[in-house]
Amino acid sequence: NVTSYDVMAMVVITLPAFAGMWINAFIVSVLCIAWVKKKSFNSNEKILLSLGCSRFWYLCLVCVYSFLSIICPWAFYVHPITQLFVAIQSFLNSSNLWVSACLCVFYCIKIANFRHIFFIYLKVKIDRIVPWLLLGSVLLSLVICILVYKITDEVYCNNLNSTTLENFWKPSSRMDERFFTIYFISGFGLATAFTAVIFSASLLLFSLWRHKRKMQANSVKNLSMDAHIKAMKSILSFFFIYSVNFTCLLLTLIYAMKKENPVTLFIFVFHYAFSAAHSLILIFSNPKLEKTLLRTL
Repeated sequence: NVTSYDVMAMVVITLPAFAGMWINAFIVSVLCIAWVKKKSFNSNEKILLSLGCSRFWYLCLVCVYSFLSIICPWAFYVHPITQLFVAIQSFLNSSNLWVSACLCVFYCIKIANFRHIFFIYLKVKIDRIVPWLLLGSVLLSLVICILVYKITDEVYCNNLNSTTLENFWKPSSRMDERFFTIYFISGFGLATAFTAVIFSASLLLFSLWRHKRKMQANSVKNLSMDAHIKAMKSILSFFFIYSVNFTCLLLTLIYAMKKENPVTLFIFVFHYAFSAAHSLILIFSNPKLEKTLLRTL
């Protein structure tokens, strides 16, 4: 039976997810049109395109899941629809996290200025490294997707002896243990990506602070300072988004098994809303995307 809570949850979750889906669709369309026109793609655009695609399909899947849960909830009891939904969602979410971490690392290597030989080597080779980073993100996400599908399928098969929907969703100790494995895998990936974001943001902040002090000491106005500050704002937004996502993951471990919990709904709304907001920040931090958006509006 569809309750008022189910309808409210669908509306509240779908609105930020739908907005984020079209924001990322705009990013992907602008980059693809530019790619067709100039027949070339720089490393920054490759990462932005990968991030926009992963977020678009992730939020699209969220919208489809919300509508089906209200319109046709029995579909999720047909094998293997539930397993596929969870596995694909894990793949897209993991890709989103790792690609956005790659974008942080890319900004740090491109903008920060250190004289260490390893950092100089990365700065020279970063354009060749980016495709391998994206490929590694996809492969790692695929591994997580396969593990999540396997665990979800085992839980599903072990609970098919329930004759009612209510009994089916009652968590057993074995079910909690298996789902905790999924959360542990997702949490480990998020924590690793979060560490990369913190490390990159810290290095870039230190480089910018040192560069600013040097320019002030020499009384020289650096024309690239605005670009540095703009990139720094993007990095800080990455840090903020990752902090919210990491907090949401920890709260999900506590509240995920509690049905019709307003706290769980609040967590998911924040997760999807901040993903949409971060994509909007990426648009305004990129001159080409910002100019196209303003011209379109």
